[in-house]
Amino acid sequence: MTLLITAENRVRLKATLQVASGNFLEMYDFMVFGYYAAAIGKAFFPSGNPLVSLLAAFMAFGAGFLMRPLGAIVLGAYTDRIGRRKGLILTLSLMSVGTLLLAIVPGYSRIGLLAPVLVLCGRLLQGLSAGVELGSVSVYLSEMATPATRGFWVSWQSASQQVAVIFAAFLGLTLNHFLDASQISAWGWRIPLLIGLSLVPLLFKLRASLSETAAFEAAPHHPDLAEIGSTLVRHFGIIITGMMMVMMTTVCFYLITAYTPTFGRSVLHLKVWQSMLVTVCVGVTNLIWLPLSGALSDRIGRKPIMIAMTLLAILTAYPALIWLTTAPSFMRLLLVELWLSFIFGSYNGATVVYLTEVVPPRVRATGFSLAYSLATCLGGFTPAIATALIAYTGNKAAPGLWLSAAAVVALIGILCSRPFAASPAPASAVRVKAALSGEHRG
Repeated sequence: MTLLITAENRVRLKATLQVASGNFLEMYDFMVFGYYAAAIGKAFFPSGNPLVSLLAAFMAFGAGFLMRPLGAIVLGAYTDRIGRRKGLILTLSLMSVGTLLLAIVPGYSRIGLLAPVLVLCGRLLQGLSAGVELGSVSVYLSEMATPATRGFWVSWQSASQQVAVIFAAFLGLTLNHFLDASQISAWGWRIPLLIGLSLVPLLFKLRASLSETAAFEAAPHHPDLAEIGSTLVRHFGIIITGMMMVMMTTVCFYLITAYTPTFGRSVLHLKVWQSMLVTVCVGVTNLIWLPLSGALSDRIGRKPIMIAMTLLAILTAYPALIWLTTAPSFMRLLLVELWLSFIFGSYNGATVVYLTEVVPPRVRATGFSLAYSLATCLGGFTPAIATALIAYTGNKAAPGLWLSAAAVVALIGILCSRPFAASPAPASAVRVKAALSGEHRG
């Protein structure tokens, strides 16, 4: 597929950068928490057993995902009722407050139990906003694209998250160079969070200049909360199918990004910089595979790519982890992670856009967000589940079984799914250009 550099595509590119900016902050915050889970556990969940502190930190990490379904319903309904643009600005506001709490709350040694409580509140607030952030971004990109290029444009939702992975891991490498382990554990882990907060004014400026999508404005009626609720109940089977498809996305993503630094350091006993460098490489390759897969899905369809990638995950994830853990090394970790990155990027590039086509159009933001959020309620706990599996089985390759199981669930969901209906017709080039360039405001 060839994407012409037309005036229409240029304004779509501008809108993509604007709408994906907050998505970057959401994933950046999640990655920082995952990368520094050991230090955060020591600061807020101290214990005589480092494993207990680490598990507590990962449980707090995962707790944010439990708020996602609530955010998907409440904030998703707001977005479907009031508009995509206003919903995106609201989620960015909530996300920023959650990040601020994590960055400035003193440790357990200074304020006692209040410290972990406030950190948990910050994670829950981030989870609430994240419950609809990804859905709102994906729906916005889907509604601004043409049917022939929808996969490519929607893939940039996930691609923006990979920029966050790269940026957070690069900061980790930099901190590891200038600070020693005791400094990072004591206060250095807060620096990436403060850097993220410094970006908030710019992100607000970018989102404030967004226009409403033409597809939303053209809709004759926007459902209220009661109508959205009844529609979701009527089509709840579709939501469950979507949740099953997303399971592999969330498990694989958090396994190869947020969990990698801890896995490399604590399980494989590699150097910190080696694990961080691998994570940077994973973010880069994810960024490559996602739009390529999205574009390919525009040509050959979504399902063939999704089925192929789930089968690859089922057949290769556990053997790859066994090969890695029998003789751990930087090169083996890199090769295994890049292989899983190929599977994740190729799968997700087709899956996210497919999910926008599976849910009922009139509740697209709510339905998409709810399906994704229900999946992350399990997938978001992947670092904790992986840590627990290794601890209780003694099998360092056990996370590969968790990924394979998620792939089986996803495959069943794919085979049971079908697009809900024909997607709304795209606006004319003139209408798209006017809407996306700010000549017409929602």
